[in-house]
Amino acid sequence: HDNENKKEHVIHMAICSPVFTEDWKAKVVPELDALVTSCVAIPCSFTYPKDNLPSSKLRGIWHLSDPPTSLVYHEDQTRVLDNFKGRTRLLGTLGQNNCTLEMTEVKDHDSGPFCFRIELAKTNEPTRDKFSFVEDCVTLKMLHEPPTPTLTKPDTATVGRSYTVTCSVKHTCSSHQPTLTWSRSTDVDVKSYREIHSGNWEVQSTLTFTPEEKDDHEDITCTATFNGMKTSTAKFTLFSFLYYRIHTSAYRCTQNFNHIIIPTAVGIGITVIFGVVCIFMLKKYK
Repeated sequence: HDNENKKEHVIHMAICSPVFTEDWKAKVVPELDALVTSCVAIPCSFTYPKDNLPSSKLRGIWHLSDPPTSLVYHEDQTRVLDNFKGRTRLLGTLGQNNCTLEMTEVKDHDSGPFCFRIELAKTNEPTRDKFSFVEDCVTLKMLHEPPTPTLTKPDTATVGRSYTVTCSVKHTCSSHQPTLTWSRSTDVDVKSYREIHSGNWEVQSTLTFTPEEKDDHEDITCTATFNGMKTSTAKFTLFSFLYYRIHTSAYRCTQNFNHIIIPTAVGIGITVIFGVVCIFMLKKYK
């Protein structure tokens, strides 16, 4: 028993020693937005002062910074706080030094701070080296309303010409990307995903279509649906205009202006006929 205490004391001193702590490092984003009822993926990576070990020799644990005994993730679910049971899992592979944590069904009190702890199994021994990265913890900023999509588009659309509009929205759950849908469902829709910076992602949808005259002043809506089914929308009104090339044939120009020329010609004809009849009547009665 005394020998085990001495070993634990030596391990503790080694971990706390400034000489060795340079090798025990974790990279965790300090603050991250989290949408209530949705999910959040907390990016995390770590290093330790030993040769690379397989995941079977590593145990990753996430806990509250205060008290550190309050576990939010452990491979043994019976040791996890009731509030977090079934809601947390590791997305990363420990053998690749990836300790990314996913938390689902985010609640408004899941603010943290949350810290990561690594345990390394010793060869031929049941004991483990343990290290908690309490200086590298993450605090969640709770969002009760989802982010609003951003629309990028030309100011006007031209009848008969291809028109492109892009809808994008930011989020912090890479494992469950939001879905983007358009009010125009029959047009070409291309989606893409990218990481803006650590833990912050953007999903983007590009809509391409060819406007017709009937589309003038139509409202086009982009809807973002997040994990947990919260939604947000952005919309704009499509303004279109007819364009004519200088070298367009006279026939095409005539066809395009028929709705103006015909009523005008009819009006002039009626006026002329009415004038002739009036003049004839005046001469007759005079």
